[in-house]
Amino acid sequence: MISFVGAGPGDLDLITVKGRKLMEEADLVIYAGSLVSQGHLKFCREDSTAMNSASMTLEEVVHAMEEAFKNGEKVVRLHTGDPTIYGAIREQIRELERRGIPYQVIPGVSSFTAACAAINREFTLPGVSQTVILTRMEGRTPVPEREALENLARHQSSMAIFLSVKEIDKVVGKLAKGYGRWDVPVAVVYKASWEDQRILLGTLEDIGEKVRNEKIEKTAQILVGDFIGEQFHRSLLYDPGFSHMYRSEKG
Repeated sequence: MISFVGAGPGDLDLITVKGRKLMEEADLVIYAGSLVSQGHLKFCREDSTAMNSASMTLEEVVHAMEEAFKNGEKVVRLHTGDPTIYGAIREQIRELERRGIPYQVIPGVSSFTAACAAINREFTLPGVSQTVILTRMEGRTPVPEREALENLARHQSSMAIFLSVKEIDKVVGKLAKGYGRWDVPVAVVYKASWEDQRILLGTLEDIGEKVRNEKIEKTAQILVGDFIGEQFHRSLLYDPGFSHMYRSEKG
């Protein structure tokens, strides 16, 4: 069995219990060494094998998994955050299916939720936003025109932007065009949940300068939207004047 496991955003304790157990049982762990904390490897058995996929091709990764499976070994493919978000697992899954190799996907804590937790906020605030958009700037990997940042920003939803902090000025320009204003709250969280985590708070007007001053060029989440601000409605869930199947109206 091949297990695609989300390692979480950085903090070793933010991997799931199921993911940690699979790490402890694995014969082979193939991990994304450029992003995943190597601290996770200390939970592996001493006789297990670890391979850093940072310099490997898709074909090499799949070959290693196939050989281990043929030898009756348990394999963990360890991805950063949650493997279902920018994890490039679908192409690996396709190759495993072609070979008739069984697999499973174990979710993990994503960097976008870790970043929101780091600033003590909630993406879905009553009266502000009930939608979260996860996206990125176009780079070497293109983005469909319908998903351009300026188009997504017009929805005024909460946004988490991955893999884009190096182009912060372009990001800001596109967002301002979509929002039609420059006072939109922004948070940039560098290495969310890691020991060297840094948080920058500002607006579309000044966040670019703050990012440049801190020389942040990678491994950061850009969170955008009025959910970062202080204005929102009280939730009906705990409102005494609102009844539901577990509570009658009080008042």
